[in-house]
This record gives sequence, structure tokens and C-alpha cells, in this order.
Amino acid sequence: MARWAIAIHGGAGVDPNLPEHRQEEAKRVLARCLQVGVDLLRSGAAALDVVEAVVRELETDPCFNSGRGSALTRAGTVEMEASIMDGNGRRCGAVSGVSTVRNPVSLARRVMDKSPHSYLAFDGAEDFAREQGLEVVDNSYFITEENVGMLKLAKEANAILFDYRIPLAGADTCSALAAASENRNNNAMVMNGLPISIYAPETVGCAVVDSNGFTAAATSTGGLMNKMTGRIGDSPLIGAGTYACGHCAVSCTGEGEAIIRSTLARDVAAVMEYKGLPLQEAVDFCVKERLDEGFAGLIAVSGTGEVAYGFNCTGMFRGCATEDGFMEVGIWE
Repeated sequence: MARWAIAIHGGAGVDPNLPEHRQEEAKRVLARCLQVGVDLLRSGAAALDVVEAVVRELETDPCFNSGRGSALTRAGTVEMEASIMDGNGRRCGAVSGVSTVRNPVSLARRVMDKSPHSYLAFDGAEDFAREQGLEVVDNSYFITEENVGMLKLAKEANAILFDYRIPLAGADTCSALAAASENRNNNAMVMNGLPISIYAPETVGCAVVDSNGFTAAATSTGGLMNKMTGRIGDSPLIGAGTYACGHCAVSCTGEGEAIIRSTLARDVAAVMEYKGLPLQEAVDFCVKERLDEGFAGLIAVSGTGEVAYGFNCTGMFRGCATEDGFMEVGIWE
């Protein structure tokens, strides 16, 4: 019997000034969702079922940017995307432009299991969800009051924001934008062209190896705040945001365009396979050498039960657990 292991994330690139209560809220959600995965693995569940179940939990909670609580397009609507991959045979499924499916990761699973394709988008994905009897809701279900305020801020800044819970109550928009400009001029850390003070992480993900040594990974997101309608990021792209094989399972988060250019998730598996690096060294190599000037992070598990993570920005919401009893939830280094 192999050793099971699980890793989850809720986005990379965290404002160091994020209020303490927001940090604690995020860690509570991560701990709860991590426990869901641990309980399933202890019961002998398959890796593929575990990653789907955990990401569904993350999609349902508005704390992070996936499912309910997703970032808004310029038009004020939600367009979500997700992917899932089974390391046993490298089967995969992905969806983009989903606007009414309550749990996009489950639609990605259905694309993999019940269609002849690997990727469906927009109307085709929505139609397939209804054919499969998946739960659908009005687009307004995914929209939170907080994200409506975030979109207003983004439009006034004429910028694209990675979404996270930036406290808006009582905040002065002009002051916030002035502070952002000052940070940029002072060469503060910038992600996706924005200072970390108004950047916010997106994407949730899970990587698992089960007691049979089979791996799986899943990733889900609402994308960028104030994004152009039709924009597709790394999360649904197999090999970029998600990958699983016999060597490892990986889920990425951060600047989507940089992750796409570097095929980050697949590269972790590739350097393990072709360079013979162990998991953590492979993760460190790819984060350091493959992102060029981009900022991102990732979680990974190996087929032998190791867990690893890496990021080149300020913080990543994450958690992990292994069969030997180790469990951790964290944000910073």
C-alpha cells in the first residue's frame, strides 16, 4: 500500500497587510476543506473523488475566488473555469465560460467521464451540464456584494484586479488608488501589473495521491476581476494550471498568463521524469527557472506520498496533510 497525501491552495500572492481576521477566516476554510479530503482518504477513497470533493467545498464557500464569490467580468457577470486530471491514464476534463453551474469542477469531471472530449466552453459547456443533470443556479448566486464593490474599484482604477477579500467598508477609493500608485513608484512588489496592496490571489486547487498510489489534481477559479468577457486563464489548461501523472499531481495559482507560457504544472512532472529530481526540488526548480518575470505558486504531491509547495510572491493560502499524521495550514513562508 502506498502512503496517501493531500495538498490544497486558495491562491498565491497575499497582501502582507491583509487584516488578521481575514487571514484567520481563510485558514479556517482551508482547514475545514483539508479535513474533508483527509477523512475521505482515511476511508480509502480514490484520489480523483477526493480532489473533486475538496474543490467542490472550496467552490461553495465565498471566501475564495471560485464558484460562489468568483471575480466579475467587466460586464458584472461571472465566467468560471475548472479542470480535473486523473494521473492513472492521464485522463482529463476542463471547462471555461461557465456561468450557471454551481460546481464547475464537477462539470469538468463529467466532461472527462461522460463525453468524448477533454474541454468544453461557454454555451457548449452549459448545455452539457444540463444534459448531465448537474445543479444549475442563476448567475446572481455567484455574485457577492463585496465583489460588486471590488469591480467598481477596478473600473475606477481602469485596471484588472486579481480578486480577494480586500476590505471595502469605509474605504476611500481615491486614497486606495493613490496608495497603489505610490507603491508602484516605490517599486513595491507587483503582480499582473498591480501592486500587491490591490492584487489578490485567485484560484483554488487540490492535489492528491491515494493509498493505491494513484494521483489526481483539480483547479477552479473565477478568474480576474474586471476581466474581458471570454478571457481564459491557466486554471482549465491541462499542463499549465493542472497536471497529474504517475510521478506527481500539481495545481497552480498566480499570474495566469505567466503560468500558461511556462506550462508550469507539466514542467514539475517533466523535471522529475527527465532530470530525476525529487518532488520539492522539482517544484523549487520550476518556480525559480520557468516563470521568467511572472509570479505564481503551486502545490504538489508525489506518487510516493510526499507533499511540496513553492511560490515566488508574498504568501500563498495553502494546506497539506499526509498519512503519517502531519497536517499544516499556512499563508506565509
